[in-house]
Amino acid sequence: MPDYTLLDAALLRAGIPSEKDENMCAHTSFKIGGPADRFLRLADEAALSAALRALRETDTPYFVLGNGSNLLVPDEGLRGAVLSLEGAFKSVELSGNARLRCGSAASLASVCAFARGNALTGLEFAWGIPGSLGGALYMNAGAYDGEMKQVTSRVWFLEADGTPASLSGDALGFGYRTSAFMGTKRVITKAELQLEHGVEAEITARMDDLMQRRKSKQPVELPSAGSVFKRPQGYFAGTLIEQCGLKGYAVGGACVSEKHAGFIVNRGGATCADVERLIEFIQETVLRKTGVQLEPEIRRVRL
Repeated sequence: MPDYTLLDAALLRAGIPSEKDENMCAHTSFKIGGPADRFLRLADEAALSAALRALRETDTPYFVLGNGSNLLVPDEGLRGAVLSLEGAFKSVELSGNARLRCGSAASLASVCAFARGNALTGLEFAWGIPGSLGGALYMNAGAYDGEMKQVTSRVWFLEADGTPASLSGDALGFGYRTSAFMGTKRVITKAELQLEHGVEAEITARMDDLMQRRKSKQPVELPSAGSVFKRPQGYFAGTLIEQCGLKGYAVGGACVSEKHAGFIVNRGGATCADVERLIEFIQETVLRKTGVQLEPEIRRVRL
């Protein structure tokens, strides 16, 4: 168990606000999750660096929160600190020819809208993905034949000890729903996106088309964490789940969406335990009936 007395004192000296027992269900699109022991709101890189040093000195585990759109947080909460990047981390600006420099906490929606407003194309696929830029980079988010790998030229981050660094090109380790940041304690701070000059009206039309497709096929009207499973080689997870007759199957308040079987929705009062039991049941059923092992895409948060 972390020594919160030492941590609180270190944070106070650094001028970093810390909230106790912050309920995580208010910070996840699933609307699920218990209280975090400490919740830190960090406005810039200096504050983040100071917080990382304090966490390291007090041996306090931590988790970096983005938009909370792909997360499953335990009902019992998190024993450690949740870092919420705010302020300067939400910036989006032009940086050279058809390039954007964006803070990791900027929502993909704001980045896409900024690109459209400057007649820059290449990011339309991300319109409607309900996450932050940092989260999208962390898992190489993608949709409709696009992914972050295609538009990302450089990513800046802080190591666990607060040391700044950056990666570019192949060193970013982008693959299907993975990157060089997965499994590390690095904290992404900003990124440079390389786009192309386009026509704003055409960009808008493409974005509108993709948004309509999302709304018609995905259960955006109910709390969820997006696609539950990664796409298995040669198959579509949602199709396999539907073929196994699991649309509408529920465990407690967690239910396989009637609209898209690749989603689990919170139909009211769902717990983390409900979702985990449902995920396990889906995996067992699909494996038994089709021989395909489904791998979760949802990020289960454990400290």
